[in-house]
Amino acid sequence: MKRAQKKKIISKYSQHEKDTGSPEVQVAILTERIQEVQDHLSDHPKDNHSRRGLLMMVGKRRKLLNYMRLNNKDVYDELITKLKLRK
Repeated sequence: MKRAQKKKIISKYSQHEKDTGSPEVQVAILTERIQEVQDHLSDHPKDNHSRRGLLMMVGKRRKLLNYMRLNNKDVYDELITKLKLRK
């Protein structure tokens, strides 16, 4: 992921000007990275090291989404629809 692409994601999902670490931003960045690794794995199906990294990112995103669902359901629902994720 390029720096400009990451900045664009941060500005889109941040809660305030200097927000870079809120769960919403982290989930959005992880979603973009997961998509990139999925594209890579479709071209290189035997790359098990990248597959492990993908599974770790998916697990981390799931934990962040569970946290958001428990603490702020409205923001969670909004983020799920924005990122087009399944529940």
